[in-house]
Amino acid sequence: MGESKLTYKGKPLVRVKDELYYGNPEDPYVIFMKILDSEDDDNCKVLIQLLNSNASLPPKDRIVKESSKNGIYNALDIGTIWLERALSGK
Repeated sequence: MGESKLTYKGKPLVRVKDELYYGNPEDPYVIFMKILDSEDDDNCKVLIQLLNSNASLPPKDRIVKESSKNGIYNALDIGTIWLERALSGK
């Protein structure tokens, strides 16, 4: 039986403790989110970064865009927009 994988809008969404990764790792860009506090999903502070997937770059050089949002859903919404724009070249 195959392993069930979580997706959002057709792209993989992986959570490891307080970190979330959104996007296909083979694509040029992915979204990284880190939950900075965990009162609850709607009120938590979330760091969000658009990352270049090129692992040969130094970690600081991989960050294309960065922000913080209140709530996982707000962070995922803005991350989806950033990722779609980056992948389409806009």
